[in-house]
Amino acid sequence: MLGTFGPIALFLVVALIFPIIPLFLSRFLAPHRPNPVKLEPYESGMETIGPTHVQFPIRYYLYALIFVIFDVEIIYLFPWALVYDKLPVVAAAEMAVFIVLLLVGLAYAWRKRAFEWQ
Repeated sequence: MLGTFGPIALFLVVALIFPIIPLFLSRFLAPHRPNPVKLEPYESGMETIGPTHVQFPIRYYLYALIFVIFDVEIIYLFPWALVYDKLPVVAAAEMAVFIVLLLVGLAYAWRKRAFEWQ
């Protein structure tokens, strides 16, 4: 059993160690010279006008989340479109089910008025 899962375990160990070592090394080797001017927030190299912490409405995040969800799901349609003429009927039916699920998600977001801007 170790012979079967050994390469996977080795891969996981290397995948964990590889990013952790540079993080620890940078903590010890990088110069630590805090400068109060560099720690100030700025807008395009200029001093800020007004408060520097502005809360964005949740609608921005909702639009971004819906965009990402549908964008990633549409990526799955691209390989099907490339080999559409060579697909069996079962694959075309699966593609139809996938598109119906996308449309159900779109209808749900529309019904919940997620696309209305107030």
